[in-house]
Amino acid sequence: MQSHHSPSEKRLFRAISLLKDEKECEAFFEDICTIKEIMDMAQRLDTACLLDEGLNYQTISRKAGVSSTTISRVARCLNYGSGGYKTVLSLLKEKENADEI
Repeated sequence: MQSHHSPSEKRLFRAISLLKDEKECEAFFEDICTIKEIMDMAQRLDTACLLDEGLNYQTISRKAGVSSTTISRVARCLNYGSGGYKTVLSLLKEKENADEI
């Protein structure tokens, strides 16, 4: 499948993939994004986590502070998207399990 991303977008993804730890990620995202953009992305990830847990839209809306439209969009991406949410959710679960050991 051919990528539809511009060279600038590819450079952004490459730059993110080169960051070595959470501290570097925080610094980069604080510089490149507004506080609102970071909060919005965090809410979408929270929403994906809650959907993955099997919670209903009303509960997710209350817990994550998002609209049903946002929940629906995240659910659509989880089910029919590129697999990014699923990859991140799996990696987060692996990290949590490793930290418990």
